[in-house]
Amino acid sequence: MRASSSTASRTWFITGASRGLGRAFTVAALDRGDRVVAAARTITRNDFDERYGDRLLALRLDVTDRAAVFAAVATAVEHFGRLDIVVNNAGTMSMGMIEEFTEAEARNQFEVNLFGALWVSQAVLPHLRARRAGHIVQISSIAALGGFPSTGAYSASKFALEGMSEALAMEAAAFGVKVSIVQPGGYWTDLYTSMTSTTPMEAYGPLRAELERQWAEGSIDSEPRLAAEALLKLVDSDDPPLRLLLGSMVYDLAFDISRRRMDTWAGWEQVSRAAEQAVPAANGTH
Repeated sequence: MRASSSTASRTWFITGASRGLGRAFTVAALDRGDRVVAAARTITRNDFDERYGDRLLALRLDVTDRAAVFAAVATAVEHFGRLDIVVNNAGTMSMGMIEEFTEAEARNQFEVNLFGALWVSQAVLPHLRARRAGHIVQISSIAALGGFPSTGAYSASKFALEGMSEALAMEAAAFGVKVSIVQPGGYWTDLYTSMTSTTPMEAYGPLRAELERQWAEGSIDSEPRLAAEALLKLVDSDDPPLRLLLGSMVYDLAFDISRRRMDTWAGWEQVSRAAEQAVPAANGTH
């Protein structure tokens, strides 16, 4: 990790800024003297200390509304003159077994967690490209490391976010714009209390009971300020990583999942390699 030598104040655009990790990120940036556009569906200046003064711009924003996102970014740039750091933090979580999800429940998970981040990324890129500078931070999740029972739709939305963000990182790099994916573990936010759940099917009762037992025994949650401190180190780096894990549990899990995948691929290597054999293209075949 190489820290930046720059000490100039910067302008942030943070979604989901009214509570949880988003609020912790907002306060951390303001406390160091930076300017912040704090965006959320329900937010006002009264949600923050008055001492932040004109360094804080609170904007009500539903990230699923693409037109509203572009308008909010335009307002932010007009107000502060520039954007330096964009944090796509807004997200929702819906718990349930894959078979239980209604179409509306499944689509809502993607509308916020994937499309919300996509619209914000699209809206800020013209401004960042023009300056040939900036840093987009996508807040993903431990759920993007693998699919787990009852978090399948949430994991799917975060997998999609990371796939989009990997491509975005390579595209934006040509313009000097950096992209990082942050994968946090558990933090004491209201994500769990505000999440929705599917209507449970009786068939999954035993599995639910086992999951509840595991969570009661192994749940690890931390103070959001620790995530904010890590985020500051990330954006202060001259060479930020594409991915950053937050928490020992997530760190160990990432390596465990990666090793198991590599072992599986190696065990099926002969089948994988036998499935490819170069042949001349048939006439008219592309």
